[in-house]
Amino acid sequence: MTHLDLTLARRGLIAGGTFAAASGLLGFGTRDAEARVQMPAAQAPYYYRFKLGDAQATVVSDGILPLGAPGGAFLGLSKEDIDRQLTENFLPTNNIVLEQNILVVTIGGKTALFDTGMGSVKAFGSTPGKLMKTLKAAGIDPAGIDAIVLSHAHIDHCGGIMSERGTRNFPNARIYISKTDFDYWTNEATVGPKLKAFYDQAHKNLSPNKDRIHFIKDHEEFLPGITAMTAAGHTVGHTVFMINSAGKSLCYIGDLTHHPVLLMEKPLTEFAYDTDPKQSALTRVRVLNMLAANRIPVLAYHFAWPGIGNVVKFNDGFRYLPAPMEMMTVSG
Repeated sequence: MTHLDLTLARRGLIAGGTFAAASGLLGFGTRDAEARVQMPAAQAPYYYRFKLGDAQATVVSDGILPLGAPGGAFLGLSKEDIDRQLTENFLPTNNIVLEQNILVVTIGGKTALFDTGMGSVKAFGSTPGKLMKTLKAAGIDPAGIDAIVLSHAHIDHCGGIMSERGTRNFPNARIYISKTDFDYWTNEATVGPKLKAFYDQAHKNLSPNKDRIHFIKDHEEFLPGITAMTAAGHTVGHTVFMINSAGKSLCYIGDLTHHPVLLMEKPLTEFAYDTDPKQSALTRVRVLNMLAANRIPVLAYHFAWPGIGNVVKFNDGFRYLPAPMEMMTVSG
């Protein structure tokens, strides 16, 4: 070691010692300092605001849905293939957790709420049922909702229309759903005994409101800037919605795909909760091809919160690219 090396090393030790001493005096980097910083137990508020052209939008949540091991829900894939897909995307292989991203949009003078979560039903545990709480946190008055737009009548989409007491959570809202889905899920004989909980949920939340329901049709612009597109398969009347404002578009895809990897990389994979799994897979490919080709952003009900991003072609399937969250408005 040269004289110059020794001099530089000595200076580094002195500087390091000085910084350590200063850190101790200022309370940085010590165990005592860490103990004095009490981190809040709760996460940040569960809502996210964004603009879509002239429309004002907020994503709130009804809470997560843990499905457990993926093999029971994603059909036709080997365990090795499932594990590979999840591991390559840094996702756990032992428990699939879905979000419930509920969109609220004020457009054309109307405020629409897209799907309503699980309500008080505990079929997936205690984590869902947060919609009314997250709406309150976001400063959204349920009485100010003009429209409830339902992609379909499954247990985790129509469950928040009625309260546990049997009162309307959104007293001034009309309900928009396809007639085929309404007829199917409010008929106990059609639903069958295996999915009785699904019938009970639809009957509780939809049947008392039939006089407030508008049955939407394919390609109908039933609210200003909001157009229905039939996407059957997951349910008989499953519908996605194109939202357009001032030249900007967003597709609310509901349950077109439940998972950003397992039903995207190999989109013909079947999902256990589909009414017609094969039709659902073909619909998924058709709609995702359209969204990718036209570069239309999507909001996916079950993707990682807040569920906004784009779909691109990837090999024989697709890849979901989450959009960055814009936490500050930049002008100029």
